[in-house]
Amino acid sequence: MEGMGKGNLHSDVGHHTMSRALKAGIGKRTTGTHYFQIKSRAKAALFFLLLTAALTAAPCLGQQDWIKTGTGLGMEKVRLAVPDFKPSTADAKNADLLKVFNDTLWNDLDNAGIFDMVSKSFYPLAVPGNPPEVTFDAWNAPPPNAAMLAFGNLGVTGNSVTVQGWLYDVKNIASPQVLGKQYQDAATADAARTIAHKFADEIIFRLGGGIPGIAESQIYFVSSRSGHKEIWLMDYDGANQHQVTHLNSISLSPRISPDGSRLAFSSITKSGWEILMYSMDLNRLITFPKFGGTNLSPAWSGDGTKLAFSSSRTGDSEIYVVDQSGANLKRITSAKGPDVSPVWNRKTNAQIAWVSGRTGLPQIYTMEADGTNVQRVTDQGYAVSPAWSPNGQFLAFAWTRHYGPGAPGAEDLYIMDVASKQWVQLTHDGGRNDFPSWSPDGRHIVFQSSRSGSEQIWSMLADGSNVKQLTSAGRNTQPNWSWK
Repeated sequence: MEGMGKGNLHSDVGHHTMSRALKAGIGKRTTGTHYFQIKSRAKAALFFLLLTAALTAAPCLGQQDWIKTGTGLGMEKVRLAVPDFKPSTADAKNADLLKVFNDTLWNDLDNAGIFDMVSKSFYPLAVPGNPPEVTFDAWNAPPPNAAMLAFGNLGVTGNSVTVQGWLYDVKNIASPQVLGKQYQDAATADAARTIAHKFADEIIFRLGGGIPGIAESQIYFVSSRSGHKEIWLMDYDGANQHQVTHLNSISLSPRISPDGSRLAFSSITKSGWEILMYSMDLNRLITFPKFGGTNLSPAWSGDGTKLAFSSSRTGDSEIYVVDQSGANLKRITSAKGPDVSPVWNRKTNAQIAWVSGRTGLPQIYTMEADGTNVQRVTDQGYAVSPAWSPNGQFLAFAWTRHYGPGAPGAEDLYIMDVASKQWVQLTHDGGRNDFPSWSPDGRHIVFQSSRSGSEQIWSMLADGSNVKQLTSAGRNTQPNWSWK
């Protein structure tokens, strides 16, 4: 990577390093190739070392504790046993659907980050399929020593499947039932997965402090597997990956609206880079204005009534805000140097974080939604791709803290408490890590990483643990987690 200090930072749109350019700034079109540039001043050759002691000091255990607490991961984990559900009919389809259901339910609860899952090797030989079959002493004492027990049955009758599920507090023998649910749907693998997601979310809601689970949420992302960069969609755990757009162009930065009805993204059209709008209800593009210049990185406000995006329509890339229809365009930044990658504080709906090259290398800033009260968040290295946590307390972002020729730094993900400027590093030199996006429960982060040799989508808990790869076909980048 070139251009540190003097000159410009260039990245070809079609090149492996395009992601940096999209985050860092908008440049000019050149014949045959599109470039994105950051204009760096000579005085930016030396890194700024003006962060507070809390910011520059290596993160300590106390900082990890406040991250866990702020993201809901600091709660005491519930010891949960989840034996395989039992068949309730003799239908031949039971075996296949039970495997799908049991695997999905276990993975959903294991991924939640709030349970101590009891190993199945500790379970008694006789597992319950109905409440009368629960033997409390077999579950609440060693070796299982479970606090909670999720159990039930599944049965196919004709073309429908019925699932009955219960959640028991096995320490409370007098009144054990916490949850009892029955689901009915078509006898298909997809339906079995959906039922498992629903039951898992019910359990997580009741045992996770009243925060809804994410098992039914989805992730939008960019994939090249079709031969073009198109927008794709998958379940939160990487299942059911399928293509959304078919534009045969370059589409980037997918952002789903809070209600899930509209997808905003950037794409190259005949008139250049434009913000496009796709209706998830109609499964097609819908009308959205063209603004001129290069337009990138749309971001929805917390109430879904406005969009922020970057545009070079007046020269330098600046941050603009429009109504959800594209009307009432308003410019909210004006400093020299590119301003890109806005993201709203969905909790307050009153602040925007973004990336600016006004001091040289890209740094992260915050401001009020009308452009006032500008505050610099990072002050060294190369910081991009801010993502605001659902509770409005944290910013996740990609940060090369020691940037430049010969520097030992890598592009890793960090979380920063916006008020105190304390930070915690989440990834550690595992390839290039970028584009974090928060789950709706604030307990998980999805991101892109090259750690496996190519750019793929990964997920982790918000403290950096429980890392899992979600994609593998083609190159997959720029994930965006649905709001619910």
